[in-house]
Amino acid sequence: MSAALPPAAAAPQGNGLTELLGGLLPDGLPFWALALTGAVVSFAIIFAFIAVLAMFATWLERKVAGHIQVRYGPMRTGAWHGWAQALADGVKLLIKEDLVLTSADKPLFKLAPMVVLSTALAAFVALPFGPNAIVADLDLGIYFIIAISSITTFGVIMAGWGSNNKWSLYGAMREAAQVASYEIPLGLSLMMPVMYFGSLSLNHAGAMQSGWYGMHWYVFSDAFWIAIPSFALFFTAALAETKRAPFDLPESESELVAGFHTEYSGIRFAFFFMEEYAAMYLMSAVGTALWFGAWNFPGLSLLEGTVLHAPLAVAAFVTKSLLLVFVMMWVRWTVPRIRIDQVMALGYKYLTPLCLLMILLAASWEWVKAIAFGA
Repeated sequence: MSAALPPAAAAPQGNGLTELLGGLLPDGLPFWALALTGAVVSFAIIFAFIAVLAMFATWLERKVAGHIQVRYGPMRTGAWHGWAQALADGVKLLIKEDLVLTSADKPLFKLAPMVVLSTALAAFVALPFGPNAIVADLDLGIYFIIAISSITTFGVIMAGWGSNNKWSLYGAMREAAQVASYEIPLGLSLMMPVMYFGSLSLNHAGAMQSGWYGMHWYVFSDAFWIAIPSFALFFTAALAETKRAPFDLPESESELVAGFHTEYSGIRFAFFFMEEYAAMYLMSAVGTALWFGAWNFPGLSLLEGTVLHAPLAVAAFVTKSLLLVFVMMWVRWTVPRIRIDQVMALGYKYLTPLCLLMILLAASWEWVKAIAFGA
């Protein structure tokens, strides 16, 4: 028999959604019911956010590509700069015929898009959109995100193998080799801010950057000379982790038609599409939380305790993350695709040694500060 806990006691520390539900639901509700309700509501919010994000990002990417290539991009569908083009694409994917090849491994083929998208949804629970706007304030939040996001590779391999198509299989194998290579520098690049903040919690990192009237960001701290190059290493590894150009070898259309998702159509293809933009935002949000102050910006602390504080904090976090997504798009339409051997060499021969060097410098700097200032 489940023990009934008061809402205040049942709500985990730092979980704003569960605390809110605990105040709205009847007193004495069993904890499992409160947790299940919170999980369902969290899933609905995250899925809705990713769906809207994917629609907005497809429109934005077309406009960014258009301006870089000196053209307009979408202009006709919608009254202002083709804003409804993404909605039209979404409707088309929903009603398009869902094809499954007769020679495909049907269970793997059907399961792969679900695995890929579910990992993106799961990783979002540890993102701190605001000081108390987080689904689960995990002490190992960074570890959880990296661990969950790596499962995407299994979905990609399932899609490539299950398609029974040599181009899809080539793309899947490239993904396996690429992600296995770049997860090492990606994880190492996160150690610099982790040593500075002394925690693997993204929520804790955001709270520690609230000083200087909201400008005590890691990139502006006393360790800025470590923070800036470490972010460059992180961002480069994140581009490879999310299969973005110039590291889009798993789906390079000039060689593999569309790579691992060549044989997909309709809603299953939409799942892969949503996962790509969700992964872009996820990595950008991690970069925002650790290097660029999370939800903090100048003057926000002055509004603490007012009704404007929470929505402005969430808006600041989302805006910063979307700016990094914009940079990813900018890189895609500026830098040419590199060869697979160059991809592997960059990860093992350059990024990994540089990350180890930066970890040594960061640890030395923290040791010097501890000796000199006792901090």
